[in-house]
Amino acid sequence: MAESAVFNLLANFAPFLQQEFNLLTGVGEDIQYIRDEFDCMTAFLKEAVAMEENDRELDVWVKHVREAAYDIGDVLELFMLRFGHDHGDGLCGFLCKICCFIKTLIARHQIASDVKGIKTKVKDISERHKRYCDTYRTLEQGSRPTGFNKEWQDFRGHALLLDESELVGIDKPKSQLISWLVHEDPRLKVFSVSGMGGLGKTTLVKKVFADAVVKNHFQNHAWITVSQSFNTKELLKGMITQLFEEVKQPVPQGMDNKDTNSLKGIIYDFLQQKRYVLVFDDVWDIHAWQSFKHVFPIGNCGSRVVLTTRNTDLGSSASAEYHGDDYNLEPLTPEESWTLFCRKTFMENSCPLYLEGLSKDILNRCEGLPLAIVAISGLLSRKSNVDEWEKIYRSLGAELEDKLRSMKKILLLSYIDLPYDLKFCFLYLSVFPEDCLIDHWRLIRLWVAEGFIEMKLGMTIEEVAEGYLNELINRSLVQVAEMRSDGRVKTYRIHDLWREIIVLKSAEKNVVTIVGERSRVWPEKVRRLSIHNHEENTQQSKCFTRLRSLLMFNAIDSLSKLSMLASSNDGLQLLTVLELSGTSLETFPNEVLKLLLLRYLSLRRTNVKIIPKAIGKLQNLETLDLKHTYVTELPDDILKLQRLRHILLYRYEEDPVPSICFRDHSGFKAPTKIGSLSSLQKLCSIETNHDNGAILLGEVGKLTQLRKLQIEKLRNEDGRVLCSSLEKLSNLRSLIVRATGEDEIIDLDSLSSPPQLLRTLYLEGSLHKVPHWIPSLHSLLKVTLAWSKLRDVDPLESLHGLPNLVHLRLEQTYEGEELCFKSGGFQRLVTLNLAGLKGLRWVKVEAGSMPHLEELFIHQCELVEELPSGIELLTNLESLYLVNMSDGLISSLNSDLEGGNYWKIAHIPIVGIVNTKRGCVEGKYL
Repeated sequence: MAESAVFNLLANFAPFLQQEFNLLTGVGEDIQYIRDEFDCMTAFLKEAVAMEENDRELDVWVKHVREAAYDIGDVLELFMLRFGHDHGDGLCGFLCKICCFIKTLIARHQIASDVKGIKTKVKDISERHKRYCDTYRTLEQGSRPTGFNKEWQDFRGHALLLDESELVGIDKPKSQLISWLVHEDPRLKVFSVSGMGGLGKTTLVKKVFADAVVKNHFQNHAWITVSQSFNTKELLKGMITQLFEEVKQPVPQGMDNKDTNSLKGIIYDFLQQKRYVLVFDDVWDIHAWQSFKHVFPIGNCGSRVVLTTRNTDLGSSASAEYHGDDYNLEPLTPEESWTLFCRKTFMENSCPLYLEGLSKDILNRCEGLPLAIVAISGLLSRKSNVDEWEKIYRSLGAELEDKLRSMKKILLLSYIDLPYDLKFCFLYLSVFPEDCLIDHWRLIRLWVAEGFIEMKLGMTIEEVAEGYLNELINRSLVQVAEMRSDGRVKTYRIHDLWREIIVLKSAEKNVVTIVGERSRVWPEKVRRLSIHNHEENTQQSKCFTRLRSLLMFNAIDSLSKLSMLASSNDGLQLLTVLELSGTSLETFPNEVLKLLLLRYLSLRRTNVKIIPKAIGKLQNLETLDLKHTYVTELPDDILKLQRLRHILLYRYEEDPVPSICFRDHSGFKAPTKIGSLSSLQKLCSIETNHDNGAILLGEVGKLTQLRKLQIEKLRNEDGRVLCSSLEKLSNLRSLIVRATGEDEIIDLDSLSSPPQLLRTLYLEGSLHKVPHWIPSLHSLLKVTLAWSKLRDVDPLESLHGLPNLVHLRLEQTYEGEELCFKSGGFQRLVTLNLAGLKGLRWVKVEAGSMPHLEELFIHQCELVEELPSGIELLTNLESLYLVNMSDGLISSLNSDLEGGNYWKIAHIPIVGIVNTKRGCVEGKYL
């Protein structure tokens, strides 16, 4: 948290301060006094934050400690900015130092005065601290939880994020909704699911939307999350993308330049004479509904629209207008609540008799709200005795009479129960706009830059942060939104009710100030500013000299906002985080070059083309995110940034229709001596097809902390140098290598000791053979071999024994006629993609191969005339997609299906057939 970072500052700077301020008597001693007082308070502070919610005086004390910590941090870092420069050696350096000292004497006196003022404030806080000594002693004597019942301890690791499909009490409404949707009435119908927040409306409709009966009944499907602060144009564009991509049809060009009526016209024309189902999730008011209700054609094809809303009047009127029904979702019954409670609290075991009475009393307070039951269950599952349960029951209080307030109060208990070092991390999530999908690594890098993560022995700070995220997931405070193909988490989301709570709590504790939210009172000292709405102006009268973080989302006039903030008083000199992703920037902002404390800079998806040489001034920078910009080269002065941990710079054009072609990925030309950046963990991605390419690849071997390495345009002759470097990168987890062209050989055969922790391997370019070292990489989760053009070597022989492989893509990899997946191979494979194997005629699956395969994609293998032999043995297969296959296969499959002869694939709920011809997409889902 904030005070932890300040303690580090105090420890590191105190000796330096005493030396610099030796002519200003007493300042060094004042700093030491402040440091000692903070040390005395911190132990109690970690306990106090667990009680502050129910003790107003204690809450004020904690707030004052934090503000004092912020203030002393500001003073120390301002001091380092003004006086921490190098004056050089010798007589010239001495004279320069004297001159500088005379010029800054007034400023030194000001900082000395600030330090003394903070000392006075800390003394006052310390006096307040003494009032809590008795409480502190009580805590020290062991009133904290001392452990867990062994039986419960075994289940702690299983307390993962709630799987929405497991919620109880929705079988009946699900069955009802499905019967409404697939009823043979040809009229367009609108159905609504309404009720208060937290009842599981979205969960119910997601289960219905994903049901095989519904999927197979409709030709087109789209899910649109509306939310309270919706943008009509963006939602229409997203809807168009969903509809077109589902049938592998190119998305219309120039959507950004079209108005809303034109976008509605595209959707209307697309859906004409089709049977479709559309879901509009989280519709708040009648204006939102009116923005979309004319998008879809009336038709007589049996199409359906479903909306979820908290507004029951809106739900009933929308359904009545379009011949539908409104399902008013009710809270769970006592029996259903008990089932859910026991499942989540006792991991599906029965409730111990000695806790049954308390359990039912607590459950009654949840009032049948699934979200509240899950939250309180997650908290109780970590408590081991009656006293702890009794305390939780008492703390619910009399405020639970109102349903919304009761749910917030219950949810807040999980926040209170968070460990000390996780509270700020959780509240920090309020920086993201409503319904924003939060990228896994983006969040981790932000947390690290903010100073929220404490180092642990034997772990990188990013690994510690991942542990924090996992803990939030386990406590059901953060939901997984998207998974990567290798099973890792890609994005997260915050439930709208939780977000409401953390926005309020974040503002209350001055963690984040949000522009674009409902009107709130701004704090005197804005520490972190998140701009969510480009149409709303920041309060220009505010002083932003204490601003530590500035994050802009969808801010069109971002440069003027940045200039305005930077021009206030002393500017943004304390800024450590600057997030400008997706803003309207055309050039690198000059204001950034003055932010000498900056640790995190993201210009992702802007139109910036050139990074100035002066970026070398930002010597505290840890993350430089330039993904999908137009930057092609980094200046040599980037080598001055010795704290850089992540360089993210590449660009590629996304193809709306998957095609088999050698992809054009652009990286950047790196400085030749990049090996001097010894802290780098991610280097994505460097181009090596130039005169100094071999030297650059040799330098990569010095980056021993690298976790991810991405290389573009590798030449055949440079393969040996790359291998030599890879042998030194023992921490590498992800390796992506692309050749200069589809016929260029990637020669990695000389690699004798590959990085054993490698989890992702992507090789795009010709291969003489599959590298001999791949079978030894037991940590591999994901392998892609593209454009390998192997003729006499079956790639499966080298891959089938990998024990942890979950995702395999073979694209233009093999030119032989047959692929045989032998018995016992690919034991953990979940996704298999075979693309562009132009010589392939047969695919055979032996019994015992790929027992966990769920998705099979066969794309543009035009000589394949029949389904894989043995496909019926893949009993866990859920989806089979055939894209741009031979007419013979498609005709045969269609004939078999029409005749009912599809016993081989009868257990597969989804079969997708997509053929692209002359720009048209024909799809069939069975």
